[in-house]
Amino acid sequence: MQIEEAIDKYFKYLRVEKGVSNDTILSYHYDLNEFFKVLKKEDTDEFNANDITDFIKLESRRFLSSSTIIRRISSTKNLYLFLEREGIINPLDLKIKTPKAIKKLPVALSIEEVEELLEAPNINKVDGKRDKAMLETMYSSGLRVSELLSLKLDQLNFERGIVEIIGKGNKQRKVPLGEYALEYVNEYIKNGRCKIKGHSRTNYLFLNRYGKPLSRQYFFMQIKKYAKEAGINKEISPHTLRHCFATHMLENGAELRAVQKMLGHSNIATTQIYTNISTKRILSAYDLYEKRK
Repeated sequence: MQIEEAIDKYFKYLRVEKGVSNDTILSYHYDLNEFFKVLKKEDTDEFNANDITDFIKLESRRFLSSSTIIRRISSTKNLYLFLEREGIINPLDLKIKTPKAIKKLPVALSIEEVEELLEAPNINKVDGKRDKAMLETMYSSGLRVSELLSLKLDQLNFERGIVEIIGKGNKQRKVPLGEYALEYVNEYIKNGRCKIKGHSRTNYLFLNRYGKPLSRQYFFMQIKKYAKEAGINKEISPHTLRHCFATHMLENGAELRAVQKMLGHSNIATTQIYTNISTKRILSAYDLYEKRK
């Protein structure tokens, strides 16, 4: 049977017996067309047990996302099963090892882009001193946004150069702060925070003009503003600096376990995603080098 005829028969079954919408069927039609175009098949007699694994190999070379490949496999597998039940094709022991859907890698800026971002705040103003201190702290320590915004003065230890964090599940950890972060936090406390009305009535470190802790939304908007001023054309958020911290640490030889502890990850698999970013950047640099040779 011609593949188009087999697909039409399958779609009639979906509409009449399953009540599947036309929009869903159009989506299936696109996936199936792509599948058979890649495998260059025109007749159901050409089907075999290796079709799906062959398709995965071919599509992976095109660097399609795993979610796209998985969806196309699912559409095709259901067609094959329908044709088997109808006696149109012989039962096939489909060898299917579907690729796992992986999380999208978080955005990580280059070191040069981070430097541009960190230089964006105007440190001649109180809010600029504060934002500079916040950006430096986040990049230096890899804190979560919630941990940064809830920081209190008594969590800082300038002598030892560390900050004591109470993270998810009330788990405590000590994270080292870099030299620049300590410098700008100290500058903010001495010449910025003290000028904010009501600063003496709260122990929170980073305050708005009314002496209240900053909101996530406000800090998000500030990051967007500074990225634009720095000419960074990427979709970033406050969490991006946490990603940059982890990625750059690993790229510079830090041990995975050490980065896991600093980030406060309970599972090392969560930290390992940053090794994928590092590898991707290394390969990109290699590709660029090869092109310039």
